Amino acid sequence: MSAVKLKGIKLTWLGHATFRMITPRGTIILVDPWVMGNPACPAGEKQIQRVDVMLCTHGHGDHIGDAVEIATKHNPRVVGIPELCGWLTKKGVKQTAEMNKGGTQEIADIKVTMVHADHSCGIQDGDQMIYGGEACGYVVEFDNGVRIYHAGDTNVFGDMAIIRDLYRPSIAMLPIGDHYTMSPREAAYACNLLKPETVIPMHFATFPLLKGRPAELSRLVEGVEVLEMKPGETVT
Repeated sequence: MSAVKLKGIKLTWLGHATFRMITPRGTIILVDPWVMGNPACPAGEKQIQRVDVMLCTHGHGDHIGDAVEIATKHNPRVVGIPELCGWLTKKGVKQTAEMNKGGTQEIADIKVTMVHADHSCGIQDGDQMIYGGEACGYVVEFDNGVRIYHAGDTNVFGDMAIIRDLYRPSIAMLPIGDHYTMSPREAAYACNLLKPETVIPMHFATFPLLKGRPAELSRLVEGVEVLEMKPGETVT
């Protein structure tokens, strides 16, 4: 049984880097909205019924593939770096809440801090690749005191120690798939920098190239719970 401390938060992994978080007050947060074309997302989760806040880490299609459709249907507050929010606005998204790295804003009953990620960012718009600002991660602080870090797509970087010192997330969602992001080796080093109580592996097994697995991470870390979730699984 997992020892993760969520204090009433409901956390669902929808496959790849997509997560749904429901606060104790019922606010629904969707991170990196890619469900319809996501081969790891269960069939019953491909149609989003409601979302209040959307967090977008960067503009690659396997992270914002359904952002425009979901946002225009449900009209959530959409958080992203300014260049990405500008593109979403041009596509008809009504409520963007742009920010940049180091900034914190309060939305509904959460505080969202944008932090660095070490990754590329381009938006495929038809046959054009558009500059999407920089990739980022988020630290989400809930009003029950829980802090969750979603790293987005990233390599390990030394300033993860700053994320630990400033924000102290108890839960870290880290990519482990390799090839486009960290492998378990780099993710284990990231755990040493971040020192979370729980790490949730993501961005693995969606495609054959993403070969990293949670079992490999478990062998490389000590003193941190590796919570291996299945797509569609909810922990509370």
